[in-house]
Amino acid sequence: MNAAPPRTQALTVLLAVTCAVTAANVYLCQPILGSVAASLGTSPDALGAVPTATQLGYALGILLVVPAGDSHDRRRIILALGTASSVALAACALAPSVTFLAVASFVVGLCSPVPQLITPLAVALADESGGGPGRGRTVGAVQGGLLVGVLASRAYAGALAEIAGWRTVYVASCLLTLALMGVLARRLPRSQGRATASYKTALASLPGLARQPLVARVVVSGALVGIAFGAFWTTLTFLVTDTYGLGSTAAGMFGLVAAVSALASPYAGRSAERLGRRGAIALLTALVLVGWLVMLPAGGGSLVALVVGVIVLDVGVWGGQAVCQTVLFTLDPAVHSRLNTVYFTLRFLGIALGSLVGTVAWGAGGWPGVVVTGMVAAAAGLVVGVLPLPARAKAPQEVSPPRTRG
Repeated sequence: MNAAPPRTQALTVLLAVTCAVTAANVYLCQPILGSVAASLGTSPDALGAVPTATQLGYALGILLVVPAGDSHDRRRIILALGTASSVALAACALAPSVTFLAVASFVVGLCSPVPQLITPLAVALADESGGGPGRGRTVGAVQGGLLVGVLASRAYAGALAEIAGWRTVYVASCLLTLALMGVLARRLPRSQGRATASYKTALASLPGLARQPLVARVVVSGALVGIAFGAFWTTLTFLVTDTYGLGSTAAGMFGLVAAVSALASPYAGRSAERLGRRGAIALLTALVLVGWLVMLPAGGGSLVALVVGVIVLDVGVWGGQAVCQTVLFTLDPAVHSRLNTVYFTLRFLGIALGSLVGTVAWGAGGWPGVVVTGMVAAAAGLVVGVLPLPARAKAPQEVSPPRTRG
């Protein structure tokens, strides 16, 4: 009775694949920046605008599109986003200049917050098929798809760029996304459940949610760690090219190295329950700092330090994200989608800023400058994350239903 019907299981797999493909589109550009720079006749650090534009678009898409999942048919939104993303990917493949590529990449990011719409859809489907134990497994599978897409995209893009050129990466992703939309158009159910708020009301409530002390601590801490994360992955290509003489395939393969973090992520949420918000954030953010310290010798040619540091840093980053989500989802379920919007908007704004300041730090101080940048951002995230809540701070009625006094 606990097992989901085969049709529901197949749809869960499809939703996980959708998360993987659409999330991968956001990160395709990072390992191929060196190839793009050579092709367009510009310096690698000038390409920092491309991942920055992608992340800014992604953050804006999360902010403006994801709340619509509470008031509109998620199926129609997902199909529209995927189709528009395919067009933007084709534009990236044809880009004649860095400016054109940055604009097209912004549109790719804007159309990519599909995983943030898929998660509540997966929950609705799990509830329809009986809920209970299957619900958690469904959400876990979908989020696993997101993580695989983020990590594997770098290896896929780097290898394909070295074999067939960077434009082929965008062509292949365009065709894959279009094919996936065709399958979804046939298999994805229409709107699940009733809207909990109008689109206008959902958007209007976001600033109030973000200002609540607990939400603000979690969201700002996550954004600061996002800066450290963006700075690393954007400058990694420059490091492996300049210091180790490796190509885009090698840069992409570090995504597979970082996949080790996927093994630790399921345990991170439990740490939030055992250690509390402050203890869990302190533990995972400290790992980010340790990862940067371990990677400092990588600028001098220590490949072992780079590999070990990547693993430690990604365990901290992805584990910290699991902790932040766990903390936010202890609040009122009626606003979980909007809390998701607030968290991921600030998270990806942080990553976008990290991509920019990382390339600036690389140009000004090389790898040591990047390490200092990442450590400062992570340390700030640690401080914000462990700040105690005001003694009389309360969540709003919309976030936390009132409790009886006794």
